[in-house]
Amino acid sequence: MQIIIHSHGTALAMDFSEISEERLQRLARFNIPIDRIDVDVKHQANPRFGKKSHRVVLTTHGSGPLIRAEGEGFNDLAAFDEAAEALELQLRKKHERAKDFNRESLRKLRAHTTVD
Repeated sequence: MQIIIHSHGTALAMDFSEISEERLQRLARFNIPIDRIDVDVKHQANPRFGKKSHRVVLTTHGSGPLIRAEGEGFNDLAAFDEAAEALELQLRKKHERAKDFNRESLRKLRAHTTVD
């Protein structure tokens, strides 16, 4: 999985790329095909935004579903955590829906075993 970080109007924290790559690599456990994740970090210099001055948008690209998650916070890492949590929730939902559940009742299972 390739992770591309775009910074718009802000200097990122020194460890932002390491933390973001580590957290996003863990999303591979859901077995959803993702080729690339775009991380867009935007900063609003307007003081009226206050604690929501940083915004992070995560967008997945690949043969799997297109998923987009947003997060806002007082710094880039807080906004990234919120967006990563939203992305993980969406991927978990897709993973759960893709599971193949065997919904046969016990009566059908007993009927098949007695016939054989």
